[in-house]
Amino acid sequence: MNLLARLTGIILVTLAPWIAHAGGDEVIVLYNSRVPASKIVAEHYAAARQVPSKQIFSFGLTTNEVMTRADFTDFLQKPLVEKLESKHLWKFGDVDLPATNGHPAIIGTRVIQSKIRYAVLCYGMPLKIESTSTLDEMAAKITSGQAIHNEAAVDSELAWLPLIKEKVPLAGPLPNPFYGCTNKEFLNCTNGLLLVSRLDGPTPAIAMGLVDKALAAESNGFWGRAYFDARGLKTNDAYYLGDSWMITGAEIARQLGFETELDTNANTLPASFPMSQIAIYAGWYDGNVSGPFTLPNVEFMPGAFAYHLHSFSADTLRSSTRNWCGPLLAKGATCTMGCVYEPYLHYTPNIAFFLSAWGAGYSFGEAAWTAQPALSWQTTVVGDPLFTPFQKSPPEMHALLAREKNPLIEWSFDRLVCLDLARGVRAPQLIEFVANLPQTPQSAVLMEKLAELYDASGKPSSAIETWQNVLKLKPTPQQRLRIRLTLGEKLIEQGDLAEARDNYRQLLREDPDYSGKNHIEDQIQSLEQKLSTASKP
Repeated sequence: MNLLARLTGIILVTLAPWIAHAGGDEVIVLYNSRVPASKIVAEHYAAARQVPSKQIFSFGLTTNEVMTRADFTDFLQKPLVEKLESKHLWKFGDVDLPATNGHPAIIGTRVIQSKIRYAVLCYGMPLKIESTSTLDEMAAKITSGQAIHNEAAVDSELAWLPLIKEKVPLAGPLPNPFYGCTNKEFLNCTNGLLLVSRLDGPTPAIAMGLVDKALAAESNGFWGRAYFDARGLKTNDAYYLGDSWMITGAEIARQLGFETELDTNANTLPASFPMSQIAIYAGWYDGNVSGPFTLPNVEFMPGAFAYHLHSFSADTLRSSTRNWCGPLLAKGATCTMGCVYEPYLHYTPNIAFFLSAWGAGYSFGEAAWTAQPALSWQTTVVGDPLFTPFQKSPPEMHALLAREKNPLIEWSFDRLVCLDLARGVRAPQLIEFVANLPQTPQSAVLMEKLAELYDASGKPSSAIETWQNVLKLKPTPQQRLRIRLTLGEKLIEQGDLAEARDNYRQLLREDPDYSGKNHIEDQIQSLEQKLSTASKP
């Protein structure tokens, strides 16, 4: 069966048919007139996504990341609604609200017509709203006694803006009626939800680059590997919910055709872990950026989504070393999410819901908000909300790469193989396909996949030889490290101790600053002792 026929035949629930994604006419762009770079980022985004000029709004706000509740209400929330009405982007009207929980039906005032769905906040816009003691509200909204707080992320507080003319309590989380939504058409302002995201980060250049990387991934494909860092918790652990999201997310990534690794050790991934060509990362639970993400160079692919679950992962976006969101963006991630204040685990984003929706053709903004259990709470969403990396089906993307003779087609072939494996095709059936591709002899990606297929098929000698051939090509530094580590283990299993020792020595020559250097040196010493013993009569 030829390639395109095979690609066309792939049927996965998570790979929905192509869905046309939104354009810039559905977006409003907000910037802070007191931060010159904020306007530059706004104009760059508007040009990239063709946002009409009448939908770019400026606000004179604090230049700090935190603002008071009064300033949020008086200088951002209410003025934004006025602008939307005056520009005829929103129209409010009375609607009948059905009876609930024994309460009679009432008439409410909501957005009944809307020309926009998304709001993009640009670098320089405040990130969070500080707590105030002046709010005196009913507790009907509160679902947990410990969650009686009124501080919030600016993004999350703006998300329910279509309901501003109703009495929405501000203490505690507002349950998100769109949590887990399986029909993206419901995610709109007339149903009470504004899809809010921001272009932000440690520098204006980083913020501005988020849309550029998103567009690159939409044009050339969203490729790379997926990494999930769970904690190995037991199902009866009070925090197992976080692990379940990571584990389910890993399975969704596999079904989407990504090379996927799931770590279930208690500790987060160490810096010695070879994390190459990252498309997706999700893990927990360190307070500050750690492990592979502390290295000078992190191999994020264009479009990469990176998320670390922690209560204060987005306490600031201005730092490239504090917390998680800022450092991940500084290292090259295209989009992320995080919490600005304590959210409590069950109100943090559900990464499994996010990936399921994103892979089904939702935009980043749509997928991000269907993953939020609560509005008016602590999550900030960072990245281009229109970013839709799965807008093209696998056959469409493969045909495009083939027409353009784009070298990234190696990843399209790799995804094809991963999709076959995910739907139950056995490794031996795929060896001939990969081995006979004209791209394989020159592709470190495909050659590594061929080695893995040989290994899974019980052909260690062929696998070792193929991994060695990968090293003769142009693997990325972290890919090369992974192959060296794998080769060392496989050579030892086959009794090739001298070759394993030489392989480890070469690893240290190639990467003298490797954080796992001490362990490798111990391995070399152990192998030398075994070789010395074996050589004695």
